[in-house]
Amino acid sequence: MKVLKQDFYERNTKIVAKELLGKVLVHRLPERDLTGRIVETEAYFGNNDPASHASRGKTPRSAIMFGPPGHAYVYFNYGMHHLFNVVTEKEGFPGAVLVRALKPLEGINFMFQKRGVQELKSLTNGPAKLTQALGISIPHNGLDLTGGEIFLCDDGEEVSNIVSAPRIGISGGKDRLLRFYIEDNQFVSKR
Repeated sequence: MKVLKQDFYERNTKIVAKELLGKVLVHRLPERDLTGRIVETEAYFGNNDPASHASRGKTPRSAIMFGPPGHAYVYFNYGMHHLFNVVTEKEGFPGAVLVRALKPLEGINFMFQKRGVQELKSLTNGPAKLTQALGISIPHNGLDLTGGEIFLCDDGEEVSNIVSAPRIGISGGKDRLLRFYIEDNQFVSKR
């Protein structure tokens, strides 16, 4: 598997969101690797995107979106869930891709323990579910994703039948077709 390097992320957020489909997210723990294939993403831009944390400029929360591409942007949502994003675009121009759903690959029994569920389909089929299953939280915010504890890689899996749809779970910018998923994949959060 080939680890994705900074130049993969240093591009238009919408392109990165589409091209992350089929890539593998890896959380390397001392006792095992937890991995999943990305099957759903959402793109978030800066100033002109009302759903983006960077829409009002750089704040302590959104500062990571202005930083170098290829880093993790992890935040606590609604005081309940951690969400995992990858920073995109050139440094100084905010962008991030929310990873919404994964197909679990390695460490599935450990993920079941972390999530406390019985059904494989519901293990990582949502952004909060996948962070819980993979043990991703606030200490991972700002982590360089080009190698180390958490990284994304390409194992050569070909993806076709990509669906573009409106983003979900937001109040502003709902009409934009910036959510991407693999058609007919059972691990997509919502169809």
